[in-house]
Amino acid sequence: MKIIPSIKLAMIENGKSFNKILSEETANKKIIIFGVPGAFTPLCSEQHLPSFIKLSEQLRSKGIQDIYCLSVNDAFVMKAWFKSYPTINSIKGIADGNADFSNAMKLTIDYSVNFMGKRCQRFALIAEKNNILEFFVEKKGQYYVSSAENILNRL
Repeated sequence: MKIIPSIKLAMIENGKSFNKILSEETANKKIIIFGVPGAFTPLCSEQHLPSFIKLSEQLRSKGIQDIYCLSVNDAFVMKAWFKSYPTINSIKGIADGNADFSNAMKLTIDYSVNFMGKRCQRFALIAEKNNILEFFVEKKGQYYVSSAENILNRL
């Protein structure tokens, strides 16, 4: 069984960033982490993040305590991206600027052909007490298994 790694990352919450050990932040909770290739990119901004914002209350009604959006961007970019959504307070951000989480979870993908460098594959996971219960990784260019709708159906 995979577990949430003990990595210090910039966490975004209510417009502020804090450096925290991810496994300590999520230790005694049932959570969702979903990852996107990049802040401000079309599919991530128009569908993926908005789907989790829209369904956050329904996900919480199924026992989810926190929902995190991860991207290989720095904390400043993540804060600016989150600020562009007026109802984002239901989601916390993880700025995986050095791709530490993405590397540890074997989720890095090379988007250099699009001038984006190494990024995180689109994914979603459900974890409880740092044990990953379900892990969904999209094939490149696809968006289905990591959607909030699919995750809600899996809970």
